[in-house]
Amino acid sequence: MTRRVIFNKKGGVGKTTIACNLAAISAKSGKKTLVVDLDPQCNASHYLMNDRFVQARDKKKTIYDYFRSSLDGGSAFGFNPFFPRLDRSDNDLAQYLHETVYDNLWMVPSHPNLADIETQLVNKHKIYKLKEALDSLKSFDAVFIDTPPALNFFSQSALIAASRCLIPFDCDAFSRDAIYEVGHHIGDIQSDHNHDLHVEGIVVNQFMPRAKHPQEIVDALIAEGLPILSARLSSSVVIRESHQSARPMIFLDPKHKLTAEFVALYEEIESRV
Repeated sequence: MTRRVIFNKKGGVGKTTIACNLAAISAKSGKKTLVVDLDPQCNASHYLMNDRFVQARDKKKTIYDYFRSSLDGGSAFGFNPFFPRLDRSDNDLAQYLHETVYDNLWMVPSHPNLADIETQLVNKHKIYKLKEALDSLKSFDAVFIDTPPALNFFSQSALIAASRCLIPFDCDAFSRDAIYEVGHHIGDIQSDHNHDLHVEGIVVNQFMPRAKHPQEIVDALIAEGLPILSARLSSSVVIRESHQSARPMIFLDPKHKLTAEFVALYEEIESRV
């Protein structure tokens, strides 16, 4: 199972769009694929599940409910070393999986209240909970984890649970500055928690090949030795239609230029596995 986390502390760089479109391509290629949404904004959940997301939330079958159950998972008498912990089936991530309308594509949706339990999860040392949960899922070929734009418990959990990391970058000075901090944070996770975490590369998103400044920024990062991936994702209004219709590009318009770019990105990272 290949586990990828899409991570950058800066918002608006395309984490959700990249995670969902790569996952859709993975599923379309025949791999049983799972997307885990760890962002309280729930954009990935809306994108891949549409109306089914509301049903999942109402049934309390989201990643929030999974983490909530782990906080309540002690013995009936509270924690006591003389009593065994209860076997709670609702603390199994498999209970929170949802099929999407696309073959081979599954989802663990997020919830707007996810951030409300972050402090409790930190205090109860649940930072490895996601990794343990994914370790127990044997039937998936690929997992994509969408993260919030923050260096917090949920992004750290994702980096600990993943084997590979993609860093979206949208060709502006603020995003460039964030790259260095992201690199340091990933390095800390690799050193302290996950020696197997590998940075596959930086994904250049919203690229305008005819504009001089974005190319200069990308060239500078390459000159510094940063792992810039060869595939580029163009800026295109069609992605708004993709979001609005809740249809990743491979299903919305398989022949579109942006779809071809996502496929090229997917093939590039898969060739390195």
